[in-house]
Amino acid sequence: MDDEIARRHLADEHDRLARLRAALEDEHLHDEPEEDSSGELSHADQHPADAASDAFEREKEFSILEQVEAELAEVDRALERLDRGTYGRCDVCGEAIADDRLATVPAARLCVQHQGDAET
Repeated sequence: MDDEIARRHLADEHDRLARLRAALEDEHLHDEPEEDSSGELSHADQHPADAASDAFEREKEFSILEQVEAELAEVDRALERLDRGTYGRCDVCGEAIADDRLATVPAARLCVQHQGDAET
C-alpha cells in the first residue's frame, strides 16, 4: 500500500476513534454519582436491581472506552511504523501484509496467517 494512502487510512481511523472516545467521555463516564445533603444518592428509593443494572451499564461503558483507547494506541503505533518504513510488514515473518487487510484493519501488524496463529 502506498505510504500516502496508508497515512490517510490511519488518520481517518484515528479521527473516528477519537470521536468515539469523546462521545463516550461526554456521557459522563468519569463522573461520580452526586449525593444530596442527607447522604442519599437520590430522593427516590432505588431498587437494588436498578442499582446493579446501572453499575453493569457503567462497567460496560468503561470497557468500551478502554477498547477504543487500546485501538487508538494501535493506530499511533502503526503511524510510527509508517514513519520508520516498517508499516505493512508482518511483525512475525516480515512479509508484506495484503493491501485489502490493511484497508480493512489499518493498524494490522500481522499477516492473516500469523494473526490466525496469534488468536489460537
